[in-house]
Amino acid sequence: MSIPQERRVVTAIPGPKSQELLARKQAAVPPGVGTTLPVFVTRAGGGVVQDADGNSLIDFGSGIAVTNVGNSAPRVVERVRKQVADFTHTCFMVTPYESYVRVCEKLNELTPGEHEKRTFLVNSGAEAVENAVKIARHATGRPAVVVFDHGYHGRTLLTMTLTAKNMPYKQGFGPFAPEVYRVPLAYPYRWPTGPENCAEEAAAQAIDVITKQIGAQNVAAVVIEPIAGEGGFIVPARGFLPRIAEFCKQNGIVFVADEVQTGFARTGTLFACEDEGIVPDIIATAKGIAGGLPLAAVTGRAEIMDKVHPGGLGGTYGGNPLACEAALGVLETIEAEDLVAKARRIGEIMLPRLEALKERFDVIGDVRGRGAMIAIELVEPGTKEPNPAAVAEVVKRCHADGLLVLTAGTYGNVLRFLPPLVIPEHLLEEGLGILEKAIADL
Repeated sequence: MSIPQERRVVTAIPGPKSQELLARKQAAVPPGVGTTLPVFVTRAGGGVVQDADGNSLIDFGSGIAVTNVGNSAPRVVERVRKQVADFTHTCFMVTPYESYVRVCEKLNELTPGEHEKRTFLVNSGAEAVENAVKIARHATGRPAVVVFDHGYHGRTLLTMTLTAKNMPYKQGFGPFAPEVYRVPLAYPYRWPTGPENCAEEAAAQAIDVITKQIGAQNVAAVVIEPIAGEGGFIVPARGFLPRIAEFCKQNGIVFVADEVQTGFARTGTLFACEDEGIVPDIIATAKGIAGGLPLAAVTGRAEIMDKVHPGGLGGTYGGNPLACEAALGVLETIEAEDLVAKARRIGEIMLPRLEALKERFDVIGDVRGRGAMIAIELVEPGTKEPNPAAVAEVVKRCHADGLLVLTAGTYGNVLRFLPPLVIPEHLLEEGLGILEKAIADL
């Protein structure tokens, strides 16, 4: 890696050059496009991002789980460099090219299940989820879509409707799409009768709503994140996902796994569904698929995907050749560097450290996650009352000390950690030390 893998803070964060660029951003970009940390990046790779002022920050965000293989992975860079010299675009629907087909072949091979599959490519996670719903409705002839508390699926009209959290994603943007219904998620930390009852009771409640209020025969698709992302990295209680998947199978409902944030080795398996042996009918992927280039995919059972008439699926930029080459580089990197194992190793380092912090500081109510998708939920000490103010303060201290961290959660009280899977262990340990100090100083 050509970028030194070290934290270096040489100015206040953000520094003067970043502040100047921030003023330009504010004059040119609407305020609705928020910024977590207004340092303007000039280089990034491995486990660090460098800004315009010469600061080098430890990256615990990966561009929201996008740069799993790093921001400048050599296999990705080389493939994209070669492709951009050959051609940048033709539109696959006009004159196709092999790299699109190769990405689809790889996803058909690598996603859960041995059944025959089809894949097509789009631009973003929201577009993938929206197309999954389109396909499910077309294949089943049914209108209803079921989603879950704390779920996040995107910012388009339909996926904004599917998303649970109002602020900032839905406020003022209605009316929303029809025939979308929400049911309980198995959230162990906050389940009223305790985590030991969570899976069974949550599944029973969800199925009860579907059967009594919607009618299972009216449901085209159940859409769920195997681990809730923006909702707070909620890992559903074990047994919940298999029960929901089985109910879908029994009732002809398309089970859609939204693996936009959880996919491509992030959770210590290539896809998060694999942890409990879930085989989705359709899987939506994006984020980590192409190392930062815009690409997403919808992969599903051939008998479902083939229902849609020619011309019913597609888009001008979907499967852009640069993004396809990047995706092939990502998949090569995951395999060559065994990033599935590296994600598990990150979890083995982070979870015990965070559990030890939980024992010391009662502001930490819960530690959860899998692989390199980890979170802590902060609460008012002695209660489960959400504590977003503490999260804001910890984030502020971490950023000032050169550690980039992200927040999440329906209640705004979750710190989520998504380090690149290629982060050196010394940076991971150093970042955890910065986090520990920030919490201790509350």
